[in-house]
Amino acid sequence: MQPQGQVDVRHFKKIFILYNRYSGKQLFASMITRINEVYKLLKQELDADITLLDVKYFEQMPDLAKKAAEEQCDWVIIAGGDGTIRAFVEDMLRLDYRPYISVFPAGTVNLIAKEISLRNEPGRWVHRALKGFVYPFYTARANGSLFLTVASVGFDSLVVDNVGAVQKRLLNKFAYVLQGTQLVRKELIFSDWRYSFRVRFDDEDVWHSGSSVIVGKSRYYAGRYNLFPEAALSSPYLYAAVFPGNKRADILKYASLIALEGLNLDKDILCRKAKKVEIESVHLIEDFPVELDGDVVAVTPLRLEIMDRPLLLIP
Repeated sequence: MQPQGQVDVRHFKKIFILYNRYSGKQLFASMITRINEVYKLLKQELDADITLLDVKYFEQMPDLAKKAAEEQCDWVIIAGGDGTIRAFVEDMLRLDYRPYISVFPAGTVNLIAKEISLRNEPGRWVHRALKGFVYPFYTARANGSLFLTVASVGFDSLVVDNVGAVQKRLLNKFAYVLQGTQLVRKELIFSDWRYSFRVRFDDEDVWHSGSSVIVGKSRYYAGRYNLFPEAALSSPYLYAAVFPGNKRADILKYASLIALEGLNLDKDILCRKAKKVEIESVHLIEDFPVELDGDVVAVTPLRLEIMDRPLLLIP
């Protein structure tokens, strides 16, 4: 990812640090200590009004975005996972307010942080951020909802839909493994995968059939697997994989190929680059749950579209 410019962060007058204390592993590791260290280091380096805001509920995001917009905050640092970032940016864009954005990785899943090789060691993070390199960060819309890194419809989204907030908070990534195992027992022990979808790209006439679909704005999926090597946050394109088979053996094969980062090893898997992706459920469940950045916030029929204007990201 190449920077599109550089900004002197020492000229910023107002900075907000949003910290989601319930994101990721904070109940077991004192991430707040690292956030406080970032705050102290920035206070030492910058002559700016820096405010640390504690986020306890996503319902706070509209008020926090409004506060940032009204006070004309120059730089918002979001300490949390991809879901926390998406929630704040969603409300920020509703107000047509676009400060510089940074991410301090502190969540269950941090695909954005992984994409730009961010660490959660305060000293190194601050040293990098103070350089002020600015990168374009293209986002997308999914049925009107903001989409930052990855979307899925099918097996994955059904797993996410069945992971409760308490499970996610207490068990972290293990909650998804546990729920995935339970879903395999429920859906695949006595029958093949029952759900199917159809997909088309950029308003083409042809629709493609699949049992599951993954769409990426980032290279990474599930926190570690590089599914779409050409994808990047700075790229104004979506990258999609349509998995055709619905047999138990197919589902297990796809899981293995994802783990091996080898979707190209199966020529039946359709991989496409597009500005717009549409997904419809063919039967059984018309409004099938859709996972966006680790949370189910939409259902099929689904329309994903890249947004023309990027965010300004300081890594």
